Amino acid sequence: MRTLRLSAFCFAIAIAAPIAARAQISAATLAQANAALQAGQADQAIALLSPLPSTGAGADQAQNLLCRVRIMLQQWSQAASECQLAVNLSNKNSDYAMWLGRVLGQQASHASLLSAYGEAKKSLAAMQSAAQLNPQNGPALSDLGDYYAQAPGIAGGGIDKAQAVATQLDKVDPVRAAQLRGDIAMAQKNYTAAEQDYKQAIAASPAPADLWSVLASFYRGRQEWTQLDSAIQGCIAAAAKDKNSGIGLYDGAGVLISAQRNPQLAEKMLQDYLSGSSLNEQAPAFIAHIRLSRLKQQLGDAAGAQQDLAAAASLAKEFSPSQDPAH
Repeated sequence: MRTLRLSAFCFAIAIAAPIAARAQISAATLAQANAALQAGQADQAIALLSPLPSTGAGADQAQNLLCRVRIMLQQWSQAASECQLAVNLSNKNSDYAMWLGRVLGQQASHASLLSAYGEAKKSLAAMQSAAQLNPQNGPALSDLGDYYAQAPGIAGGGIDKAQAVATQLDKVDPVRAAQLRGDIAMAQKNYTAAEQDYKQAIAASPAPADLWSVLASFYRGRQEWTQLDSAIQGCIAAAAKDKNSGIGLYDGAGVLISAQRNPQLAEKMLQDYLSGSSLNEQAPAFIAHIRLSRLKQQLGDAAGAQQDLAAAASLAKEFSPSQDPAH
């Protein structure tokens, strides 16, 4: 009987193994999770993604999506683990390497001085991999160029390397190339050239709302308030012409908040972003609500402030308002 039971057990495993191997995550589930991610519905996205298998067809996409949810929540260590799993499952995917590079960069920026350089080099390796896997990946090239422009030589940075990436971007994405040149000029403290490059990026883009917010941020750093106000108006006008440019409103409002300038306009820009159809994971809706809450409190609308805090909590209970970088 003992031999018979063992044989039956092994036979059951033999049957189950091919079934498990064929298991896959449905495209509909992945699409639903991505929609939640883009809408800033972090809790819903986690609820959809966490129970999914970590191997099999679609697992790489699920791990990448879960990583990006953790990035929204600023849970860098968990995000890095999830992004690394996605890369391990599909090591030829440029986008997965790009997201891994981004989160490792965040880990480096939050690390102690002793470990920061090591973490930064890991981030650089992932960024380089993303660019090598797909030399046409504009966002990945832009990330790599910015790293080279900002990082010290000991961590692999270098202006000459950044300029080489900008030249490569010219053939892939001229708008990102111009913006990168602006970032390089900023790193060199060549503010005249930076302003010209950011304006060139705006002129070259068919949808420049977010690029206007980049220019506004430049003016904030220079304390050129009239030019900042003009750039914000450019951002609003561009967003009005393109329903997919809501992230420009979010970022433009962030510039106003950082400058402690025109809270009424910042409030309207965030409200317009949240009521629009172009919510984006890189402009999390729950952070928009947190910032609206602060603005409303500042403007004397205590009830509205509480409503926005509640809205933020309903989307992302694991995110504290104190984590907001504009706090």
